[in-house]
Amino acid sequence: MSKESKKSISATLATATCALLGNAITQPVQAQEEPGWDFNTAFLYYGEDADRVQDLSISVLARRTFYDDKFLTLGLTVDSLTGATPNGGIHQSVAQTFTSASGNNVYTAPANTQPLDSEFLDTRVAVSGNWQQPLGRLSQFNVGLSASKEYDYLHLGVNAKLSRDFNQRNTTVSAGLAFSSDTIDAQDGAPMALTSMRDVGDLSNRIGEQDKDVVDFVLGVTQVISKNLLMQLNYSYSDSSGYLNDPYKIVSLVDAVTGDVVPRTPTPGVLGPSHEYVFEGRPDQRTKHSVYGQAKYYMGGKVLDASYRYMTDDWDIDSHTVDLRYRWPMGDSRYLEPHLRFYTQTDASFYQVGVVDGAPLPAFASNDYRLGNFDAITVGLKYGWTTKNSNEMSARLEFYQQSGSIPAEKQFGNQVGQVQYPDLNAIIFQFSYWFGR
Repeated sequence: MSKESKKSISATLATATCALLGNAITQPVQAQEEPGWDFNTAFLYYGEDADRVQDLSISVLARRTFYDDKFLTLGLTVDSLTGATPNGGIHQSVAQTFTSASGNNVYTAPANTQPLDSEFLDTRVAVSGNWQQPLGRLSQFNVGLSASKEYDYLHLGVNAKLSRDFNQRNTTVSAGLAFSSDTIDAQDGAPMALTSMRDVGDLSNRIGEQDKDVVDFVLGVTQVISKNLLMQLNYSYSDSSGYLNDPYKIVSLVDAVTGDVVPRTPTPGVLGPSHEYVFEGRPDQRTKHSVYGQAKYYMGGKVLDASYRYMTDDWDIDSHTVDLRYRWPMGDSRYLEPHLRFYTQTDASFYQVGVVDGAPLPAFASNDYRLGNFDAITVGLKYGWTTKNSNEMSARLEFYQQSGSIPAEKQFGNQVGQVQYPDLNAIIFQFSYWFGR
């Protein structure tokens, strides 16, 4: 094989490797690039069926190249979220009325439907910055800052990563550490866990602004196996502490025999919930461990990218993720990339459909579908091309389907006859444009 062919393979593998440790600019990093800027822009649409969550997102990632292999990366993302989201209540054969998240209004879910909070509306602005530079001939250092702001949420984070090459640069060992401090400023204050949903205007169970901290650690090894095969193995540790509840999720208070939500005696002349509900409560600590493996195989211009991730935590959630991508060139300037992703997880130990009326309240309880037992599959296709002035464009269309189930021992009475975990379908479309030097 000629030196030119080997360089082509190395460049292809380098391109595929850029995203492994979080670099969003997917251009190959040369040994010494001319100083200048390049930009990676993207528009993303995510839409769930049944008038649920819709997300419009615009992002810009700018990278400044300096001499001596130094890089500055700046990112900006703006998300607009609308639609309706499940509030945690269960299906009933009668209509249900809930006090809104703001505590200033009510909304009603029709009979035999999943209760949805239609007030879901938010805008998120996120910024990030990262500095990368060599430390000697074989080592590289990254340090970054991040921040994002929503109507009721503030995130501040810092991260750092150190990597070193061994074995004639065929082996790279890296270690990364990140810390974030988040503030949850729910509308009219976060509710106390497992307290009752109140009438409109009654904020006596609100506890105000809450905080949480997250520490993440990643240790990884990247290995060139052959001129066509690149592999990576990561171990990740994450520790979250503080307020980990979703302040807008509830759990139904149900009859011990029928399984139906207990009706509530309304307060004369005051708007309020039609049935008895309590706000969810989660542990204030969560520790996660995960192992991630990835392989990229070059086949005469084509690249197969396969990865697997296993995660387990002390909430008893275990998840498996398999991700497959196949980059298929169409001439010198175009390519197709089919994508298949499968995800499955078990439910949290405190996940339950409802809390039984009259029984002692559990220490923790949540009916958030994201903590339940479900499978999800994503199928999509990406089409990319290089323009005449050497810029790059791509369009990606994917379909997402999620199907959950509730263990039989967690349902009883009339709950069994209702679809307590309806399927979720969504469409994802993304258009990206890279330009620069």
